[in-house]
Amino acid sequence: MTIKTRSGALARHLKTFEVRFLFVIFAALSATFAVILSLGLFRSGATARFDESLILALRNPNDLADAIGPHWVEEMGRDFTALGGFPVLMLLTLTIAGFLAFRGLRAGAVLIVASTLMALLLSSSLKAGFQRARPDLVPHGQHVYTASFPSGHSMHSAATYLTLASMLALFQRRRKLKIFILSAAVTIMVLVGASRVYLGVHWPTDVLGGWAMGTLCALVTLLLARRLLEIPEVAEEFDDQANSEGAKHGPI
Repeated sequence: MTIKTRSGALARHLKTFEVRFLFVIFAALSATFAVILSLGLFRSGATARFDESLILALRNPNDLADAIGPHWVEEMGRDFTALGGFPVLMLLTLTIAGFLAFRGLRAGAVLIVASTLMALLLSSSLKAGFQRARPDLVPHGQHVYTASFPSGHSMHSAATYLTLASMLALFQRRRKLKIFILSAAVTIMVLVGASRVYLGVHWPTDVLGGWAMGTLCALVTLLLARRLLEIPEVAEEFDDQANSEGAKHGPI
């Protein structure tokens, strides 16, 4: 009986909109990353050429030190990349965690901090294990101090913003509002990752790998939140109410 109850609860968690949203993103990123890596198995050096060609496409062919676009675009790239910096993400995380703690939601506060730290630990471990060199095709648009794979900015921003957005979306009744919140988080994640390639400090595959693993961290955190915080099924309640009203009034 207990096993059936637990499996039923897990099935409900997996069917929620937020979980499915993150799972689709994770699956799409992982599949894209795997396809690009597999290029090297069929054509020697194909993956490296993909990385190199994308970085060079974002540079002035007559001056590789000059990224495409006017100077304000380059400044914007640095601004976007700052949104994925660990100090900014940790400040954001601690602020929201403090708010939740004062509201009595200590478990939620712990989960949010744990997601950011989990991404940091995983990123640092992978960097130490792979020791991939940073791109040397173009001058870097920012100082860098660690190995290249995975992109820490991409991974941390995915883990943090997607975790915060998905947990906020859990308490929203309207599906359109959920989509808006989660889409905003994905947009920030994409801008941060793209800025790393634009600044020449990461290979595109570093960013794809970081996005995939960061999304996985957010997905795990969301499932734990659903399990530990006993969040009400607000989305399902709204859908059931809408369906019952539609059946009562009939087709328009």
